[in-house]
Amino acid sequence: MDLCVTIKGVSFLLQTGLGILGNSVVLLAYAHIIFTEPKLLPVDMILCHLAFANLMLLLTRCVPQTMTVFGLRDLLNDPGCKVVIYAYRIGRALSVCITCMLSVFQAVTIAPAGPRLSRLKPALPSLVLPTFAGLWLLNMAICIAAPFFSMAPRNGTVPAFTLNLGFCHVDFRDNLSYVINGVAVSSRDFVFVALMVGSSGYILLLLHRHSHQVRGIRRSQGGGAETRAAKTVVTLVVLYVVFFGIDNVIWIYMLTVAKVSPVVADMRVFFSSCYASLSPYFIISSNKKVKAKVVCAAEQEHPSADTQESSDR
Repeated sequence: MDLCVTIKGVSFLLQTGLGILGNSVVLLAYAHIIFTEPKLLPVDMILCHLAFANLMLLLTRCVPQTMTVFGLRDLLNDPGCKVVIYAYRIGRALSVCITCMLSVFQAVTIAPAGPRLSRLKPALPSLVLPTFAGLWLLNMAICIAAPFFSMAPRNGTVPAFTLNLGFCHVDFRDNLSYVINGVAVSSRDFVFVALMVGSSGYILLLLHRHSHQVRGIRRSQGGGAETRAAKTVVTLVVLYVVFFGIDNVIWIYMLTVAKVSPVVADMRVFFSSCYASLSPYFIISSNKKVKAKVVCAAEQEHPSADTQESSDR
């Protein structure tokens, strides 16, 4: 195994391992919170769902990608490729949509009360689950073409207008299908990214205007919690936009060529998965509930280790 393949394999392995660990910790922390608290706040529900979408993305894309890099072949047959690619497309789409949803909900939460917002704010908790359902249905519909073009790798050269994912091929068969798929996916992503950037800009404006005790963000405990949550949302949005920009620069390049180099495809996979791997650690470090559960679990484990050590002595 040459140096380039080794570096690529180790990079994917670290990204996949850290991402799965981080998102699993967030999900387990929220599972414990659900059993100990009467209900989750809308922001907590959205963060929990974001961790699930990111975990889904990592399991269906980065895990088989890492196995392929290390030389494992024939991982999936045609039906397996269709299921995995479809699940990956939905997971990736939900990641951007739920991050946008998080940003919009947080902007509405901290916005000064007005005639319209005064009616909308109390209804936010009841809108979370219907919004989740709508995003799932929307993205399942947009990604429905993926299974029809997905297949297990064939021996020989890769046909034109085919995305070579290593473990699977996505064969669009002609330029029109290739471009239509790219435009549909990119258009959806750009719409949701524009919404999250706009709402995050509004959050930053509110944080700047109300840095002292004013209406909407107060210095009381509740206001402080809102401010911390707003800063977490903005950080997640900035993180997503950075990797989204890199991802789409590579994607636009891929749409302009008939045959995509596996190296280019691997670069896009790596950068498009960075958000899913890094975002749970921002959630753990900035969300007091999740952080408290992680610290509590670590403290419970530490005394048990100390007790075992004392008994051995």
